[in-house]
Parts: sequence; C-alpha cells; structure tokens
Amino acid sequence: MDKQYNPNGFIPKHGGYERLITYQKAEIIYDGTYYFCQKYFQRYDRTIDQMVQAARSGKQNIVEASMASGTSKETEIKLTNVARASLEELLMDYKDFLRVRKLKYWDKSHPYYPLLTEKHKIPNGTYKIYQKGIESADPEVSANVMISIINLTSYLLAHQIKTLEKEFLEEGGLRERMSQARMEVRKKQNPKNGRL
Repeated sequence: MDKQYNPNGFIPKHGGYERLITYQKAEIIYDGTYYFCQKYFQRYDRTIDQMVQAARSGKQNIVEASMASGTSKETEIKLTNVARASLEELLMDYKDFLRVRKLKYWDKSHPYYPLLTEKHKIPNGTYKIYQKGIESADPEVSANVMISIINLTSYLLAHQIKTLEKEFLEEGGLRERMSQARMEVRKKQNPKNGRL
C-alpha cells in the first residue's frame, strides 16, 4: 500500500505500513506463533489464544498506528508502543516455554546466534527465510528462532518510537498544521492582511 497523501490538504503522508521492517517482521512473528502454538500446545490450552492474540496485537497495532499517523501523531506513538508491549508479552511466553521444559535459551555465545543475526539482515525478509528454524522438529530451535525475531522487532519498534517523537517535536501535530493551513488560506483571500 502506498502512502496516502492529499497534496492540497493539511493531512500529511500516512499509511505505507507494508514497507515498514517492523510490520514485515511482525507478520513473520504472527505466522510463526500460529504454527508454533498449533504444534506444541494441546488443542484447548488457553496459552494458544494468549500467544496468538499477542502476536496479532503486535502486527495489527503497527497497521493502525501507520493509518492513524495522518491525523494524530499521539495515536501513532501510542499504538506503536502497544505493538511493542504486545510483543514483549509474547516474548515472555516463549521464554517460559523454554524454562518450564528445561530447554536452553540461546544467548550471544550460542553457535546458532550468528546465523540468525545474518538472516535478520536479509532485506524484505519473509517467513520463508526463517521457516526451517520456526518449523524445526526441535522445540528449542523453534522457540529460540521466534525469540530472536521478537527481540529484533522490539528493538526496531523502540527506535521507531524515538523517530516518531522527534518528528512530533520538529513538525508538530495536526492542530498546528490545521492552524497553519487556515492562516495560508486567509492570506490568499485577503493579501493585505499581514502587511504593515
């Protein structure tokens, strides 16, 4: 989806979420979580709903934040932060999965860690890049791959929020743009206004 923009209006460019790396990774997280839960939890385990909903919330809040950005920078920042919070909740579920099953959490010293880091650098990464790891027969591999993707996405969302804060401070919000647009219209209607 291209950024939506009315060149004659005061609503700035917005949308275009499919091009955000955070959205692309969040979509992988959702698909991977759905697969993981179907494979490793009993059919009626409430954990399935909780994990899938947290993954969905991460993805959907990025979409909503992107679409709301045209009219409310505050809403965009809030929803982006909600996305990050949802993924942090999901991260804890994966870590709990490893801990209660006495499976190993991969830190930076693990031999597979550099391989995952390289996968994260592939531009426009899709589920297919991580599929072998996510769909591994070994639950330790699957959970750690998901943890790694979530950690990366959370990190990227934190930077995205900082960028949004900076944009707000430099450009202001919708009210300021509306006031500015109104003043421009008044100047055009009455060019004598504003002259000494």
